[in-house]
Amino acid sequence: MPPMTVDAHVHVWTISGRKFHVEYDWLTDTSDVLSRNYTLADAESDFAEHGIDALVLVQASDSLAENHALLAAAAAAPRPAAVVGWLPLHRPDLVARLLPALRGYPEFVGVRHMIHRDPDPEYLLRPSVSDSLGQLAAAGLVFDAVAERPDLLAQVPVIARTHPGLTVVLDHLGKPPIGAGGWQPWADLLRAAATEPNVVAKISGLATVSGDEISAARWQPYVDHAIAVFGPDRLLLGGDWPFTLTAASYRTVWRTTLETLSRLTAAERAAVLGANACRIYQLPQLNSCRISE
Repeated sequence: MPPMTVDAHVHVWTISGRKFHVEYDWLTDTSDVLSRNYTLADAESDFAEHGIDALVLVQASDSLAENHALLAAAAAAPRPAAVVGWLPLHRPDLVARLLPALRGYPEFVGVRHMIHRDPDPEYLLRPSVSDSLGQLAAAGLVFDAVAERPDLLAQVPVIARTHPGLTVVLDHLGKPPIGAGGWQPWADLLRAAATEPNVVAKISGLATVSGDEISAARWQPYVDHAIAVFGPDRLLLGGDWPFTLTAASYRTVWRTTLETLSRLTAAERAAVLGANACRIYQLPQLNSCRISE
């Protein structure tokens, strides 16, 4: 039986109709490519072509309404899908009130806040947020950290040390400076994050920081560094659809990402392709994971 393949970073949104009344204010400041409705049906042919067995749908709006939109999308998806939603982490009283209902959905496996867009650059370090992160850990949920700047990446090991029972998922490898051919401070900050055993990372979102060249050769040093500091058992893959469409097709991104893993053993590759996501995002609860022996 082939190993499970999980795309651990997918977005969907509706900007017309708004059945769930979700607002995506940031879309007004971004590419015209993204300013339209995106549903899983739009990417189904890509998922099928690349043998994607399961998905992790990740929030793109700091709103409770989007939780319901993502859960509805997951329920209607033709393949198993989990949800990383949103909670007002700065309001631990509300988190305590909202968590029990959300935990009633086995698909709801984690929480993310758009820290890279929050006006407070130290949002993650607030005592109130720390209280909420403790609640996530107690509830068995993970926290996705979209730490796309050096200052935010530096905060990842801080919260991980404070909450050793919380799995912190670093999105997009902390956005390495590929386009500029840069290395520091990203490389040292990634190593510091990886020092904490409860931090894992997604190989995702690289196309949008690659400048005018998207190739395995260009990505390889950054992926190799991630493999060296995290090890194959703490890395996941994500297509970052539809954000990636601003730079390249899903096919180009997925195939380029797989090329960077060519030096791994079969077992290591299987871990990164899906087994890690199954474990970290609790996908076995959805009866969707096939962990290879």
